Amino acid sequence: MKILIVEDEPKVASFIKKGLEEQSYLVEQAFDGNIGKSMVLSSTYDVIILDVNLPGINGFELCKIIRENHIITPVLMLTALGTTDDKLTGFDSGADDYLVKPFEFRELIARLKALVKRGSTDASQTSNVLKVADLELDLDQKIAIREGHKIDLTAKEFALLEYFIRNKGRVVSRIDIAEKVWEINFDTGTNVIDVYVNFLRKKVDRDFPTRLIHTVVGMGYILKEE
Repeated sequence: MKILIVEDEPKVASFIKKGLEEQSYLVEQAFDGNIGKSMVLSSTYDVIILDVNLPGINGFELCKIIRENHIITPVLMLTALGTTDDKLTGFDSGADDYLVKPFEFRELIARLKALVKRGSTDASQTSNVLKVADLELDLDQKIAIREGHKIDLTAKEFALLEYFIRNKGRVVSRIDIAEKVWEINFDTGTNVIDVYVNFLRKKVDRDFPTRLIHTVVGMGYILKEE
């Protein structure tokens, strides 16, 4: 696994690099956002680890640039900014996962393995277009289309919609979503799942006559034709 670390704190970057190399991973480093941008656009990586508070270009903006250039490499935000709003900003920028400093190294390894495994699973699917009703999800191009109209989704919204489609007709709980889409267990007090479902509804359902995403009170959500 080839990993890029974009982190401006030398001690933190060195700690992560050393730990990953002990796991036999190939690691490259960038110490500011501009260098990180150049490396991402010129090389291929299995995972990108981004700090948020970077000189030059911050992590949120760099993540947006990565996605705007149609690079689908999994991005893990690694930062001391740990509020729900910070996490939402990170996911909205296109991040796939978000780990707050300080962290346990074994958790970082687990997150990285999960991101790579999920990407490999997606790539191995025999059908690269998922369909339900008049909605299509192209797994190769990472785009959603409904009634011929392209729907712009962030990386996390895309992953959430893919999870719903793969489980169409089945009620999925907030815990299911947190574990399978975010691959972490959110604190019970956070409403990030509901917020993202609402984001997705506005894009997938609001301008179309048939609703697909439904709330099952006290249980979770289900994707089905109404």
